[in-house]
Amino acid sequence: MAGADVKRRWAMITGLRGLLMLLAGLYAVIWPAQALVLVVTVGAVLLIIDGALGLWSLTFGGGKTGNFWFDVVRNALALFLGVLILVSPVLSAIVATLFFVYLFAFQAILVGVMEIVIAVRERALYSKIWPVLLSGVLYVLFGIALLFAPLMGGIVFTVVAGILMILFAVALLTIAWRLWQGAGASDS
Repeated sequence: MAGADVKRRWAMITGLRGLLMLLAGLYAVIWPAQALVLVVTVGAVLLIIDGALGLWSLTFGGGKTGNFWFDVVRNALALFLGVLILVSPVLSAIVATLFFVYLFAFQAILVGVMEIVIAVRERALYSKIWPVLLSGVLYVLFGIALLFAPLMGGIVFTVVAGILMILFAVALLTIAWRLWQGAGASDS
């Protein structure tokens, strides 16, 4: 009897996780720009909470370390950055998106060029060189496309992340259903 209760609790927790993941995924797919702003806003709130709790701990909580001034500066910067982001979450989302998309674009270009160079240099090791060259060229083209349309790239990445969240949510809901059924079978 106790094992069935535990399975049912795990089924409900897993189902709740799946439902929340499904809702977040749908939100990211339907409203990707707003999802980016929401993620940045939640990050800002977490920075404020972390900075405030860190400063409180250093001041009143006895959280003294050998790096007192480093901890003070780190927590004050977290607090300041969180407030700065909350002042303009849309601008902060755009800046964060541009940063990460450009970072990804340069990485894609670098990987593509490296694939091309290595494939040409080591062509004797490959039975067919064209798939590796095609992969390298596609990486470079993808990176260049991201450089010319970074905000669209951020939106596409958000939609893809939303689709992956939906797929993961379906898996979680399936596991929750199986756990619930297994709990029911052990009752009889």
